[in-house]
Amino acid sequence: MTGKTHRRPPQGIPAAPAPVLSPTLRVLLGLAAAVVALAGLYFARDLVGPLVLGAVIVIICHPVRFPLERRGWPTWTATTAVIVVGYLILAVLVALLWYAGVQFAQLVVDYEDQLKSTAEAVISWLQSIGMDGQAADATASILRPANVLAFATSLGGTVLSVLTAFFFVVAYVIFMAADGARYSRAEASFGRGVRPTVRRFQIYNSGVRRYYVVNATFGAIVAIIDGLALWALGVPAPAVWAILAFVTNFIPNIGFVLGLIPPALLALVVGGWPLMLVVIAVYCVVNVTLQVLVQPKFVSDAVSLSLTLSFFSVIFWTFIIGPLGAILSIPLTLLVRALVLEGDPDARWLRWLSGDHEAAPLRPAAAEPD
Repeated sequence: MTGKTHRRPPQGIPAAPAPVLSPTLRVLLGLAAAVVALAGLYFARDLVGPLVLGAVIVIICHPVRFPLERRGWPTWTATTAVIVVGYLILAVLVALLWYAGVQFAQLVVDYEDQLKSTAEAVISWLQSIGMDGQAADATASILRPANVLAFATSLGGTVLSVLTAFFFVVAYVIFMAADGARYSRAEASFGRGVRPTVRRFQIYNSGVRRYYVVNATFGAIVAIIDGLALWALGVPAPAVWAILAFVTNFIPNIGFVLGLIPPALLALVVGGWPLMLVVIAVYCVVNVTLQVLVQPKFVSDAVSLSLTLSFFSVIFWTFIIGPLGAILSIPLTLLVRALVLEGDPDARWLRWLSGDHEAAPLRPAAAEPD
């Protein structure tokens, strides 16, 4: 027979190793793949946002089924209980957003004249301290009724988009709650081989639940204190600002500022600079004490994310999937870490950089010789 013969390397001489990608090339390929995946999420944000919200609600409500199943209730009954609890959470959220949006729009109409006069007074004061007219006008534009109405309209659009997504979330909750019963039996069905993966997602689910429980608890405390303080100070619509304080508590790092600006500006309109400064002082004392000094300790224990990564997550996921990204930023970041890093033993140091306490070095590094 004719043809080429493949020579084997002589005995004792190892075969040439297979080509291996350089670390730099692997990083570049990983970044390119991440950009493509994130671009897909960006263009599918209207589908991804409700999907993630539905998943988070099911994760929060999933433990409801366990005591029912231990008592011998049928699986479908336990699943129905999970769905009902999830719907109650959604109903409360929608009711709060709707009430706050309607009341905010009414406030703008009621205080239109005061907003105009306050804006003119702010412009005059800024010009008196040396700021040119154009810069002063731009600075005080936040108090102009037209701009406030535009903000209210955009807020209403956001609420409308959330309400539209609500119908998708309702369907997702039903399907995911039903699938959750099946996924909880994965290890019994496939054996110990899937235990590491199951364990990884159990830790993720537990972290997400603790994160939202901690934020809801501290958010309720902050909202009650802020609302009572604003009511005592005579700031209009304290319930609206209490709701805003509760909702923005789920936005890491910058939620406090977002919840402070509207009531502080309204205090400026109805009571002048003294009332505004008092409102800012009250918010700083209450929110800084609870949200900056106390709450991060509990949140850190729940999710193990660094402060820098938490702050960046809010900006990044808001850009990728829209306003829902601010509230879902921590679960999304935890999910990426669980999928990309926690299954790779070589990525232990990256997990440590992200704030994961369980990824601490196994033993102290040996001291360098002098």
